[in-house]
Amino acid sequence: MSNTTSASLNTTSTLYIQRVSGALGAEVKGIRLSEDLSVNVISAIEEAAYKHKVLFFRNQNHLNDSSQERFAARFGNLISHPTIPHETNTQAVFAVDSKQGGTADSWHADFTFIPNYPKFSILRAVIIPEVGGSTLWANTAKAYATLPSALKLFANALWGIHSNIYDYATHHVSISEKEKHYRKIFRSSIYRTLHPFVRVHPVTGEHSLLLGHFLNYFESISLADSRKIIDLFNTHATQVENTIRWNWQPGDVALWDNQTTIHRAVNDFGNAERVLRRSTIEGDIPTSLDGRQSQALLP
Repeated sequence: MSNTTSASLNTTSTLYIQRVSGALGAEVKGIRLSEDLSVNVISAIEEAAYKHKVLFFRNQNHLNDSSQERFAARFGNLISHPTIPHETNTQAVFAVDSKQGGTADSWHADFTFIPNYPKFSILRAVIIPEVGGSTLWANTAKAYATLPSALKLFANALWGIHSNIYDYATHHVSISEKEKHYRKIFRSSIYRTLHPFVRVHPVTGEHSLLLGHFLNYFESISLADSRKIIDLFNTHATQVENTIRWNWQPGDVALWDNQTTIHRAVNDFGNAERVLRRSTIEGDIPTSLDGRQSQALLP
């Protein structure tokens, strides 16, 4: 079976989509994201994102903050980070800047501490270290599908409390002064949301695990026991066979389904500068297998 597919968009152009990993991920070729893309092109990209979970576009150096936002807005409402200010002269562009303490080097899905966390995230590489600084994604739909039956039943019953106030020490041995300042801003307002641990995808109907470092603990389960349960499922979800690693080049763009993946940066680039720009598109409020929805909690 071929790992390359194509979608005819009009009489003159074709979008080429090539898988780059067995678990998730595909590279999209034959497109300039700064152009005024047709409805057919946007639909083809969205369909591919749901199928492959994360899409990669090389050589998009022609994009800037403004054209990135125009592209992102084709998929829905842009949303800003709840606590960190967006970039000047943008509606909602968020800078992932290593010099400002933004590394994102533990597994997470974006903004899961709010009920309608993003359905898509779009990341554009601006400055990339000479070596290192890649990003990993894991497929949380495949993670659920490959659980033993007993663990599926257990997962189905769990509800998790997600918050932007989480135990950073469980992910890092030490924190720099810039990282401490970044964390202070990140926590300037407290958000807490109760989510089903297994959510139903609003488009594909897939079931996926709602994991990531914003998951503090499970409802009606102690912190200590919750930590052990989270580690169990996280280890299963992030085994190498369920991941893809992307080595960035300046001008690369990644677009991913934030509802069926978790991701993390690889912090192996020392003091080198690493700058990316992220746009996020508003998602639906998650629904559990029995039809209940996530709900915001008091701080």
